[in-house]
Amino acid sequence: MSDTSVTFEKKGAIGYITLNRPPANSYEITFMQAMDAAIDAANSDDEVKAVIMRSASETFFSAGADIKAFTANSTEDNMKMVAVAHKALGKMAESPKIFIAAINGHALGGGFEMALACDLRFAAEGEYRIGLPEVTLGLLPGNGGTQRLPRLIGTNKALELMITGKTLMPAEALALGMINNIFPADELMEQTEKFASRLASGATRAIGDIKKAVYRGMELNLQDGLALERELVGPLFDSSDAQEGLSAFVEKRKPKYTGK
Repeated sequence: MSDTSVTFEKKGAIGYITLNRPPANSYEITFMQAMDAAIDAANSDDEVKAVIMRSASETFFSAGADIKAFTANSTEDNMKMVAVAHKALGKMAESPKIFIAAINGHALGGGFEMALACDLRFAAEGEYRIGLPEVTLGLLPGNGGTQRLPRLIGTNKALELMITGKTLMPAEALALGMINNIFPADELMEQTEKFASRLASGATRAIGDIKKAVYRGMELNLQDGLALERELVGPLFDSSDAQEGLSAFVEKRKPKYTGK
């Protein structure tokens, strides 16, 4: 029987990756294997243009690792889980599709690392915590947190948060740039879906190339990054979407993009 702790479904051009391992969406290796399969399903579906990662729980996005499983496992087994997680979460950055985390409750440790691996993070208002408290267990954030959080908010503040294990309320996380926006709890999914729909009906080929230019460019010096930008923008001039976008601008009408 296949693991259903992480599932994929779609509605039109929007894909949904749902975390559903009660009570707190804590993960172990089978959860991460299911995550890997869900991401593969989203990436391989040509009809899906944007993907929302969400939780079936009303109080937790994810509490992070299943500590009881970690304790019972050998180091070798735990490292196998970490390898699966790195592989799965890395696929989101490599995808031309935009992944959006809809954070509706506690997002802690590896739970927040899953959100960090998404391109954007929207959160609900509420009395819950966001952060990477692994140091309080004598560990470091091992599913991408030490690399993604500094790239997101800068080394200085990211280091402080990780070495102290401090967690933040949603408004505090927003102020630091850890999340992109906050909405009333009962509007989170509606607003996230509206945003995803706008992306899905937009110039998705250009969106994917912008994502590639930003992520790969961050690993390059400025001149090599500019060369990458030129490499990517050239083919876009010949794309159907660019021709449509430019024509629509001149003709003062709304463009109709196809992602080609």
